[in-house]
Amino acid sequence: MRTAAAAAALLLLLLPWVLPAHAAAAGNGSCARSCGGLTVRYPFGFSPGCEIRLGCDQAANGAAAWLGAAREMGLLVRNVTARALVLTLPPDCTRRLNASVDALFSGNYAPGTQNTLLVSSCNRAARPGNCSVPPASYLNGSSHCFHGANAENFGCVSPPLPPRGNRFLDETEIRALGSECTGLVSAASYWDAPAPAVLLGVMELEWWMGGPCSCAPNASCTRLTTPAAGQGFRCECREGFEGDGFADGTGCRRGIVFGALVTGVTCLVYQLLKRRSASIRTKRSTKRLLSEASCAVPFYSYREIERATDGFSDAKRLGTGAYGTVYAGRLGDSRLVAVKRIRQRDNAGLDRVMNEVKLVSCVCHRNLVRLLGCCIEQGQQILVYEFMPNGTLAQHLQRERGPAAMPWTVRLRIAAETAKAIAYLHSEVDPPIYHRDVKSSNILLDHEYNSKVADFGLSRLGKAPLGDSSHISTAPQGTPGYVDPQYHQNFHLSDRSDVYSFGVVLVEIITAMKAVDLTRPPSEVNLAQLAVDRIGRGRVDDIVDPYLDPHRDAWTLSSIHKVAELAFRCLAFHSEMRPSMAEVADELDQIQRSGWAPSADDAAYMSTSSSICSSAASTRGTDKSSWGAGRSRTDRERAAASALAAQEAAKGGAAESPVSVQERWFSDRSSPSSNSLLGSRPLR
Repeated sequence: MRTAAAAAALLLLLLPWVLPAHAAAAGNGSCARSCGGLTVRYPFGFSPGCEIRLGCDQAANGAAAWLGAAREMGLLVRNVTARALVLTLPPDCTRRLNASVDALFSGNYAPGTQNTLLVSSCNRAARPGNCSVPPASYLNGSSHCFHGANAENFGCVSPPLPPRGNRFLDETEIRALGSECTGLVSAASYWDAPAPAVLLGVMELEWWMGGPCSCAPNASCTRLTTPAAGQGFRCECREGFEGDGFADGTGCRRGIVFGALVTGVTCLVYQLLKRRSASIRTKRSTKRLLSEASCAVPFYSYREIERATDGFSDAKRLGTGAYGTVYAGRLGDSRLVAVKRIRQRDNAGLDRVMNEVKLVSCVCHRNLVRLLGCCIEQGQQILVYEFMPNGTLAQHLQRERGPAAMPWTVRLRIAAETAKAIAYLHSEVDPPIYHRDVKSSNILLDHEYNSKVADFGLSRLGKAPLGDSSHISTAPQGTPGYVDPQYHQNFHLSDRSDVYSFGVVLVEIITAMKAVDLTRPPSEVNLAQLAVDRIGRGRVDDIVDPYLDPHRDAWTLSSIHKVAELAFRCLAFHSEMRPSMAEVADELDQIQRSGWAPSADDAAYMSTSSSICSSAASTRGTDKSSWGAGRSRTDRERAAASALAAQEAAKGGAAESPVSVQERWFSDRSSPSSNSLLGSRPLR
């Protein structure tokens, strides 16, 4: 009762702050901000009295907003952000270009230079070029537009490359084109944050209010020059405030509206009353997590983890990404560890941790990163992994770590070890495990440069083998440049999806190029596409990392070509044409065994590159499997400690996490075929 009374008193104290804001939000009745289930904020609305009017109807399948004189034009409003109107333009060969231009350019919005327009029915002499994305990609899945379509009838309207400082597409140029091309078929929009992506059938219109800035208190103003060379502005509330930010709108206010506040206080009362039982449920969930893991998983207290990471100090932070942050830590027994602190975005956080614990704890392979324990206390979900002092394969290939280029024999050994680890997940675990995020930055290197496959956050349990057709249906997830294009198109995840991703890694090992690099020529942005082209034409030497010096001996040249041929088969578009991961591992093992003993250069690289981990390099034998094997456990721990100290000293360094936390990529933020589109030229 005391808790409920205190909450009621708090609500009464907050009423004077809430009611004025609620009244302001309910004002301005001259503009309808809602239509069916759709609600927009100032300056948008659905009636003649609105500053920027949108069309709307309440169909049986839900309300829809659009631009233009009629919904039939197909310029549907997908989203309204603080900066842009996001339109959906499905392929339509009957959409008229001139009528669409009237709708896309107004006194308050216009398409920006991140857009490309696909036009049709063009005269041959006047047909525009610059189609970075093939026209067939726009038409994919269109039942009424693709049949009979002639690629010669299509053209693209894109900003000039390099850009000339223009913020918007040229309305005059597009209107002039209307006399030569009659149709606006579709569009594409290029997004470069947080990850590069090309969205087909999407257009962004940047919007503004005319005149000088007129923003409410606690709002920031963004000024811009409109296509007509006039003044425009947008307002946005500063952090800690909410509202539209405009002086003529609802302005900016602290807190939330009355109904939401009442709900929040009610939830607070409920949580206070149920605090003890919630604590009990959390402990039961923890026990359930540990009991479902097939291997014993140690449980660490939150206090122990906090002490190990110096209170999650920034000096200990190794990397931050979509799902959390990884810290370096030292446990009470002096062991160095990598602490992965999951960011809680929703109630599924515990389930994600449980999934990773169950998957990692039930497998045991020398080339898989080892889970040391977990912590689920005080609302935190934390995983503890072994610490990898030599970073990732990607860092060494890009020469972000190490004194020189990694020798070929070292690269080949890492590839063979990685293949064995993935083959183990596919063939020796029942049910099999599909990693779904195989990439060079998820291949960690220990103090002896042994490969350790990491990050099972996206992994899924597969089905028992039923032949090549065995797969599970799930939404595509992964990293651009590595995702199996057939999985991306059909939502069919199988062991061959990991094979494709590993094929990209093999090409990285040969070329030392990034999987996706927008600084390369347009046709070479996507590394997989570049490799398939060069290898298929017998021009492997064109893409080999020049630091490898492939012609130094016959075996090096021969083995590079054999690995390139293997990568070519892994990158086959049709999954049934790719080898299994076990076959890949066997081939790499045979290539490795056919080679000579490590050269003096290889040993020098291992010794010098490990100097940050150890004051004296250990003596290495001629057997490839014995590099660094002479170190004692004390030597290895001392090496790892030295590596951690070096990382902490490099304040501005870009040290990558021993457990990948890089930004994830989801299918709704990418085009239908990452393999083809990311290989095209950026649209701005």
